[in-house]
Amino acid sequence: MSEPDKNKFEMGKEDFSLSDNINCDSPTDLEAIYTVPVTVSAVLGKSIMPINQLLRLGRGAVVELDRKIGDPIDILVNNRLIARGEVVMVDATRLGVTMTEIIKSDK
Repeated sequence: MSEPDKNKFEMGKEDFSLSDNINCDSPTDLEAIYTVPVTVSAVLGKSIMPINQLLRLGRGAVVELDRKIGDPIDILVNNRLIARGEVVMVDATRLGVTMTEIIKSDK
């Protein structure tokens, strides 16, 4: 596909250009998407265990994960990997996540 054709596609009898449809000059242009709910997850690691072992876990139990301290964590939006990041201290009682790498989607 040639360079000018990458941002243009045909649908029926009309031509649509991405540059014609995306005019976000001010924050109010994006108001329609502000109320779209998304689920954001930060995956610190994973563990596999039998259900009977899971049911025996109590308060204060330690579950060993497949990652080490300092390894990047996965950041998922609607169960899709979008970035990797690190855990940071926000203040004395709260943790946060900072993105260090954006993952490009194949779609």
